[in-house]
Amino acid sequence: MPVLGMHAGGRRLSAAADKVVIGIMGIGGRGTQLTQWFSERPDIEVAYVCEARQDRLERAAALVKRIKGKSPREVRDFRRMLDDKSVDAVVNATPEHWHGVSTILACQAGKDVYVEKAASFCIWEGQKMVEAARKYKRVVQVGMQTRSAPYTPTAAALLRSGKLGKVHLVRVNNELGGRKLLKRGPDQPVPQGLDWEMWVGPAPLRPYNPIYFSRLLWDYDGGSLTGDTVHQLDLARCVIGKGFPKSVHHSGAKHVFASDDSEQPDTRIITYEYDDLTLVVEHTEATPYMTKIPLEVRDGERLPDWYPFIGTKVEIFGTEGFMILGRVGGGWQVYGPKGEEGPWEKSRHIDMQVGHIADFVDCVRTRERPKGDIEEGHISAALCHMGNISYRVGNRKLEFDAAAGNFANDSEANRLLRRTYREPWVIPDKV
Repeated sequence: MPVLGMHAGGRRLSAAADKVVIGIMGIGGRGTQLTQWFSERPDIEVAYVCEARQDRLERAAALVKRIKGKSPREVRDFRRMLDDKSVDAVVNATPEHWHGVSTILACQAGKDVYVEKAASFCIWEGQKMVEAARKYKRVVQVGMQTRSAPYTPTAAALLRSGKLGKVHLVRVNNELGGRKLLKRGPDQPVPQGLDWEMWVGPAPLRPYNPIYFSRLLWDYDGGSLTGDTVHQLDLARCVIGKGFPKSVHHSGAKHVFASDDSEQPDTRIITYEYDDLTLVVEHTEATPYMTKIPLEVRDGERLPDWYPFIGTKVEIFGTEGFMILGRVGGGWQVYGPKGEEGPWEKSRHIDMQVGHIADFVDCVRTRERPKGDIEEGHISAALCHMGNISYRVGNRKLEFDAAAGNFANDSEANRLLRRTYREPWVIPDKV
């Protein structure tokens, strides 16, 4: 089996007509969608499905067989498919705490990777993922599919044209109401069919408790900031053309769920300062009247009714105009200096989903970098991690040194750049 720090080369596609052979790991809700969409491509062979839960593993295998007419191999340990030199690529929809380790191992084994967002569990891990992709010359696409929306480059081009004047403020909204009171019950026996130790992976191994699936504990997840807000944050970065900020300052707390057993704030305002503009994230999880863009709008022809109840939007303020922008099929609308309606563009959510997969498959063949390249995924995930770190050190403003990849003169914050990994899932300093 491949181990961290070792390299085993994968095969090269010999001709454009060859099928791309993949293995899929992590078959939850998102993983099931990806399994369907990859399987529906005639140029894809799904050789493996991998999952820590037996029932999900069986459902995934049945889904592939229904679409392809052939059953994939079912494995619990993803290293089995990394050992197979016929496998070209890995689709990685595991929980967030698994993204970095499994992606690096796949790169070392000569596999290209489609990894779900957020790209990394921590900032240092994201740096290592970029290093591994470049060192082993792997295509690594992050599941930030709005980068494959036709309206994303046109929004960026409009901003570059100067029609909005000087852009000086960008506001990223994620106002949702799905969070519930979280209480830790007693530890329980591991459910039948669940490989608990494999699910935990590089995180601390503790007795089984359903609380660890909540995505509200620091050892396992960055919360809905990394799991959801990252979509809008990445879209905003993409269209304004910005990378790392000079500083980050989180304000907010557990205002609504102060008495529960979660570790993450339910109310946040995060301010990122750049040389020439300010980017603000407004994020709350206790507004049940706020919604994501409805599915029928995402896959329809009309723009969303942005106000007052769409909680997943980006607002871009220029001196001569204003743009409102939506993720995953939302499109964009421009308003002029007197508030008059200007140009707009819209495309379907499903088209960008399958388009993002097509971009990955094309890059597997051409060896070009994909639209959601790991370096871009790392930066967007890192901005979320920076906000979390600012909160965890007492809502302190932090100066970030992008060249060094750390916080200037703040040892407490720098300790949170990296996690402790559980053997054997340790990412070495040299990947």
